[in-house]
Amino acid sequence: MATAKVREILSWYSSENPGVKANLARLMNTGRLAGTGKFVILPVDQGFEHGPARSFAPNPGGYDPRYHVELAIEAGCNAYAAPLGFIEHVASDYAGDIPLILKLNNSDSLSKGHEPCSAITGSVEDALRLGCAAIGYTIYPGSGDRNIQYENLRELILEAKAVGLPTIVWSYPRGAGLSKDGETAVDVAGYAAQIAAQLGAHIIKVKPPKKHLEVKEAAATFEKNGIAIDTLTDRVKEVVRSAFGGRRIVIFSGGEAKGTEEVLKEVAEIAAGGASGSIMGRNAFQRPKAEAIQLLHAVMDIFAKVK
Repeated sequence: MATAKVREILSWYSSENPGVKANLARLMNTGRLAGTGKFVILPVDQGFEHGPARSFAPNPGGYDPRYHVELAIEAGCNAYAAPLGFIEHVASDYAGDIPLILKLNNSDSLSKGHEPCSAITGSVEDALRLGCAAIGYTIYPGSGDRNIQYENLRELILEAKAVGLPTIVWSYPRGAGLSKDGETAVDVAGYAAQIAAQLGAHIIKVKPPKKHLEVKEAAATFEKNGIAIDTLTDRVKEVVRSAFGGRRIVIFSGGEAKGTEEVLKEVAEIAAGGASGSIMGRNAFQRPKAEAIQLLHAVMDIFAKVK
């Protein structure tokens, strides 16, 4: 039976059909955080996005797709997310062991000088065939090709909803419209969360926001209304508030590889800001498995303590 917290979160999605709600509940009722409404998800799309050596050479077991799903299961993650090839490789042997999320678009890092726009590399039909609990999709607010991404996402969300699958949106501001600092600016991160929510995302993934304001008009509004941005906790509160007043699930990426103490400090501030969880890839799978599990458990413990 669903906990009161899970039922509360499901009530935020009152327009959704029973299939979507059941799969959201499945994600929330799996792993060490089951029933808390919190998430720790292991995503492994870095092989496609950054290349195999950059992603897996620090811990060579990661070249094998089975390593990652086994890590997610052993650590007690809510779900495991990956592109089509990795999911196809493990879906049958680990069927029912952990909810799978099929990442439907990906891009490589070989092309230079173009506006970011990921290719659609999987389908809702693939997700159903492989027994997935949700689909994932990346948008790049700020890219010159953003409208194509938004239109593709809306069609995929409609298709997924029709068969009872929720959608997780990676909302990563990037492109000629933004400075490098602007990609993680607090005003831009909140805007990215709002865009994903408006497009119909059930779960929104954003990067931890930095103390920077990119858009002149937004900066004036932040100052006029006294919106606090000094601490990461303050900034996370604003990003979560930007996702329909906190009535959408917002989780934060782990970002670039860093030391354990730094990871846990960042997670503690993110949790205190009202985030629903972390989606942590490189900071987990690039460590030896025992160390990775220990880190993921510590992250889960932080989120479990925040009501």
